[in-house]
Amino acid sequence: MTRPRPLIVLVLLVTTATALAAQERKISRRDLPAAVARTAATESHGAKVRGYSAEKENGQTLYEVELTVNGHHRDVLIDSTGTVVEVEEQVKLADVPAVVRDSLRAAAGKGRVTGVESVTKGGRIVAYEARVNTNGKRSEVSVDPDGKRMAGEP
Repeated sequence: MTRPRPLIVLVLLVTTATALAAQERKISRRDLPAAVARTAATESHGAKVRGYSAEKENGQTLYEVELTVNGHHRDVLIDSTGTVVEVEEQVKLADVPAVVRDSLRAAAGKGRVTGVESVTKGGRIVAYEARVNTNGKRSEVSVDPDGKRMAGEP
């Protein structure tokens, strides 16, 4: 029995192309649309800009500004109109609400929480994401502000 190899190759190529299209690509400040550049300038006031990137999500181009503010990381995702879509900000585990801290530790199981970020959308925190190291294996867990475990992206 022969397999339709051209079809398999085509499926692999389409899958690979789709994955690559969703990836971030580094850009410079001069590559930002004017509205995005204005928002980036406002959001980065008093911060050190670590870099810029662009990515396509659901057919929409989004721009990320990676910042260092008062010694911690803050990443701002901006749409092409200059609207802030999401902010991910490094926070200390000790500074998150107790219910969130307990839930992140429980979700980590035998692993160690190595970092936490708050995720803000529409001006309110919608999730906390923790990086976990379990015997050298890295993973991520997310909980909502009430400490309930979340699957996938917040």
